[in-house]
Amino acid sequence: MAAIKTGMKCVKTAGRHAGDKVEIVKLIDKNFVEVKDAKGKAKRCNVAHLEPC
Repeated sequence: MAAIKTGMKCVKTAGRHAGDKVEIVKLIDKNFVEVKDAKGKAKRCNVAHLEPC
């Protein structure tokens, strides 16, 4: 997997929101990041469930 950085655009690959485009806004730890969806809502997400664009 590519290095995860703040500001990176990704697609969620798992869960109810699979296929949604998100942007990484904050690195929490090595497994989790905070992402912002198209509506501007911020959520915590597992890095393994993201695919960089």
